[in-house]
Amino acid sequence: MERKKKVFVGMSGGVDSSVAVALLKEQYYDVHGVFMQGWQNPHFECTWKEDRQDAARVAGILDIPFRVLDFSREYYEKVVAYLIAEYKAGRTPNPDVMCNKEIKFGLFYSWAREQGADFVATGHYIRRDGDKLMTAKDTNKDQTYFLWTLTPEIAAHSLFPVGEYIKPEVRRIAEKYNLPTASKKDSQGICFVGKGSIADFLREHIETTRGEIRTADGQKIGEHDGLELFTIGQRHGIGTPGGSGEPYYVAAKDAATGTLTVAQGENDPTLYKKEISYQDANWIKVPAAFPFACEARIRYRAPLASCTVYEDRVIFDTPQRAVAAGQSVVFYRDGELLGGGVIS
Repeated sequence: MERKKKVFVGMSGGVDSSVAVALLKEQYYDVHGVFMQGWQNPHFECTWKEDRQDAARVAGILDIPFRVLDFSREYYEKVVAYLIAEYKAGRTPNPDVMCNKEIKFGLFYSWAREQGADFVATGHYIRRDGDKLMTAKDTNKDQTYFLWTLTPEIAAHSLFPVGEYIKPEVRRIAEKYNLPTASKKDSQGICFVGKGSIADFLREHIETTRGEIRTADGQKIGEHDGLELFTIGQRHGIGTPGGSGEPYYVAAKDAATGTLTVAQGENDPTLYKKEISYQDANWIKVPAAFPFACEARIRYRAPLASCTVYEDRVIFDTPQRAVAAGQSVVFYRDGELLGGGVIS
């Protein structure tokens, strides 16, 4: 009798990873559940204990081995410290991308393979088609944007069972197995920030730079209490001229002077860029040659936009709104995830 393929599933305590376990058991895998404990902010009570309990209960119902890996120190060093350093440098980090790269498909992946796992699996909404990584069936839940740092070797040993389903189908599968996570709400925001704002979190960790708020033509309209607390395209916290009219949006940040430049109205041309540069590229499908044409997005859930990709820059067919340094630019062709880079 052929040996069952061993797969370690990263269980977050949510419905998606719970259903991933159920689907893999249906597919005759030797399934093991793992809960990864991250860093806990001492200033508020995180839900990690409840999440760990939910993951353990699901493992019990589905009758699989279950264990907890404490990655709290590594999570702080590789994700939290990165986020703080990026904001301090005036960029807009993407902690979800870094968590996937360093924790789920870094530490966890390496540990699982050392334990003899043929595959790791998660509850991410992404599909595998042979050696290709494809956008999920549920376009509203697609998470390929956060997974561009996967290598071909890691992709070949990773499974994403829920990528073939839409969210309501996933919940129905959870109900069929009487899983306690069936109606659990999806997590929102950055886990270690909690219910507070990212600005409040940053104030605890960095010394912010005060300065002036000016329009694109140089007119001073106010002052701000921290350049690092704003991101390109942000509307909240700036206000509107005289309390009426078109709202202001962050268009640029000058670290040398502390000046925040704003655009008036979301259609202001200073908010748009047709050409961007990028660095730290990772290719799941290595380009045959540069330049090449494909589609790209510059933020999660942004519409795909046609572009031409060079080794260090991207030229879009139409200007893109609110391009933020530090965020990811991710490349696609016909639904296939090609790779990505960090906007510089």
